[in-house]
Amino acid sequence: MLITPETIRTLQRKLYRKAKQEPACRFHALYNKVYRGDILSHAYRLVRANKGSAGIDGVTFKAIEETEGVPAFIGELEEALRTKTYKPDPVKRVMLPKSDGSQRPLGIPTIRDRVAQMAVKLVIEPIFEADFCETSPTRESLTFLASQSGWEKAVRRGMCTLMFSHRSKPCRQSRIVSPLSQNVR
Repeated sequence: MLITPETIRTLQRKLYRKAKQEPACRFHALYNKVYRGDILSHAYRLVRANKGSAGIDGVTFKAIEETEGVPAFIGELEEALRTKTYKPDPVKRVMLPKSDGSQRPLGIPTIRDRVAQMAVKLVIEPIFEADFCETSPTRESLTFLASQSGWEKAVRRGMCTLMFSHRSKPCRQSRIVSPLSQNVR
């Protein structure tokens, strides 16, 4: 398990406290935090720990580490984000077989895009976490509950509906949906 560096934890605590103390606060100056070197380096380590395959560009973690090196990779991404020249690559589409014989699509972003996405997540997640009640169910508790009851899909659909019943459209996902992705538009 990776431990978040103290500099990032300090930033996350400050953002969380501000969001918790002032629920109406709008954060306008977060972009410069996303391209900080420590944030991008930790984001790379988190994405690396998730493993995963190469995106449409074919670049793997091994290739990054053996050719240009992680510091150069992070430096290039930092520069692209800082100068606002970063453009995400197209997503590689792979079809995965389902148990009923049909297939479902899976999009695989490039490692570069996954690192940028993780950096954004590291910065904005504490702000959204402040919106949740202390008693809100966690993904782990819902997954445990679903696996114990044998009604996994029904429980997940029910919790999804319950958690997001304030939305005008019903929740279409059949699995637990990340509250963060539901709040970001």
